[in-house]
Amino acid sequence: MFSEEAKTQLDNLIKKYPKKKAALLPALWIAQEQYGGYVPPEALREVAEYLDLPPAEVEGVATFYTMYNKTPVGKYHIEVCHNIACMVVGADDLIEHIGDKLGIEKGDTTADRKFTLSGAECLGACANAPCLMIGPKYYENVTPELADKIVDELSRK
Repeated sequence: MFSEEAKTQLDNLIKKYPKKKAALLPALWIAQEQYGGYVPPEALREVAEYLDLPPAEVEGVATFYTMYNKTPVGKYHIEVCHNIACMVVGADDLIEHIGDKLGIEKGDTTADRKFTLSGAECLGACANAPCLMIGPKYYENVTPELADKIVDELSRK
């Protein structure tokens, strides 16, 4: 269930748009935060109810966009861009390197649920490739050494 804080966020969000439906994408983002980093079926139903939309429509939008996680993710979701600009400068090797460090494959979560490693479509930092994103934070010009430093810092948290 949405917390009172999330309901307040949703109410303020809805006020910004001429129709409730227009708030769907940011409402799903709020739901994802509320539900621990992913949008399970109950979150989709709750968003649909809150916005007076058919549940199938909300599910269709949530499954179309890759920014909404459909399964649980670790505390730190490492998304490495593997689009063309990043791929050309070693994104696939970077994904493999991070996976080896964490003992997981792309698409997996560590046993302690601390890290999930994913490939991401373009993160929009092509000039500073390769890049990755963890939550809302971007890292650019990522080398294996920088990736190790980032993972080590997050491991201590």
